[in-house]
Amino acid sequence: MAQKIILKLNYGWRLFATGFSFFSFGVGGLLLWFLVFPVLSVLPGSRLQRISRGQRVVHYSFYFFIGLMRRIGIMTYEIKGLEKLNRPGQLIIANHPTLVDIVFLISRIKQANCIVKESLWRNPFMRGPILNAGYISNGDPEKMIANCVAWLQAGGTMIIFPEGTRSVPGKPCHFHRGAAAIALQANKIVTPVTLSCYPSTLTKAEHWYQIPDRRFHLAMHVGDDIALDEFIRIQPKSIAVRRFNRYLQDYFTQQRECYKHYGK
Repeated sequence: MAQKIILKLNYGWRLFATGFSFFSFGVGGLLLWFLVFPVLSVLPGSRLQRISRGQRVVHYSFYFFIGLMRRIGIMTYEIKGLEKLNRPGQLIIANHPTLVDIVFLISRIKQANCIVKESLWRNPFMRGPILNAGYISNGDPEKMIANCVAWLQAGGTMIIFPEGTRSVPGKPCHFHRGAAAIALQANKIVTPVTLSCYPSTLTKAEHWYQIPDRRFHLAMHVGDDIALDEFIRIQPKSIAVRRFNRYLQDYFTQQRECYKHYGK
């Protein structure tokens, strides 16, 4: 009986803490927009310098947020291969199992760009960080690819989820070709990152309040760089993109299978 009460209290606390975390995330976004970014915008420097400052602010904010979730007992995490990240001109390609994937990645990468859904540009809690960090909209696919390639070739770091949205648990992953096209056009460093979460939570099939029976464990495994030479030699380019996209999809399917029981 006492154990059941403890379990119920633990569940209740984690449910409250989860809601508090997302509330804090939203409030933090508003505070950055109205208090922090206006100050940064008046500091001297070029547009790229302003974007760099904005990305660092978002990085430290997300680092704090992930730390908050860990400290109040919602989650645990581990990272393998972090030393392979934070390199100029690096395209990080990752799978997308949970709602906090991009937050977790950016919390470990000091300056990174990413692709953002066009609808989020109108979200008052996200608009400030999106605009000031120079994130790229997916509204125009051709322009999106061109902007990502230019960013990488200029030495910037880019994070892309080829699925475009969160994975659906139990279903095979489906990759869009945008990430493959960007990788081959930019011809820079391509590093795969596999994210796994157990118990499953914050997926596309679940609401935020549908929390698991214990705190979740998020693991990030950074793989070795992917050589592009074999694919770049393929002509025409459209076939090269299709083959590289298939390679990426097969790679992450295998990785997801390897880590599907991780943390049990």
